[in-house]
Amino acid sequence: MKSSLLFNFSVDKENNSINIQREFNAELELVWKAWTIPEILDQWWAPKPFQNKTKILDFKEGGMWHYAMVSPENKMHWNRFDYVRIEEQKMFSGWDGFCDEEANFVKTDFLKIHWKNSFIDNHESTTVDITLTLDTFEGLEKILKMGFKEGFTAGLNQLDNLLNTFKD
Repeated sequence: MKSSLLFNFSVDKENNSINIQREFNAELELVWKAWTIPEILDQWWAPKPFQNKTKILDFKEGGMWHYAMVSPENKMHWNRFDYVRIEEQKMFSGWDGFCDEEANFVKTDFLKIHWKNSFIDNHESTTVDITLTLDTFEGLEKILKMGFKEGFTAGLNQLDNLLNTFKD
């Protein structure tokens, strides 16, 4: 078990993108499941005190993940991720954005965000390399001001803790 795990968070303002590299002390197969199976995703995706609730997860190219982050006041913040490309246990990409309860995208200050998540098997650990790309610099600035770094980092830390419970 490695005691020092990789975590990098960088912002590329020229290309309106964010790159996160996060290593987990778990095998690739388990980390892949944590990103693709709703019962596991719902346990870590939303930063506490929010909870995640998946309405639909159809993990295939052309499929979607329709989910809500639920506030402590029970307010639902709906999102939709459209899967574009999937290579089993290697990567998946797609478009994510705010939507309504019926999965219709809604207009916000930024359009949909392109995600590319790559999974790297380090034999005793797994690194997830995530690149988000936005259409505009203003959109990039907006999600950073909304606390994306803090919220997503908290979610990844929750995933790390969850993965550790599967080892017991």
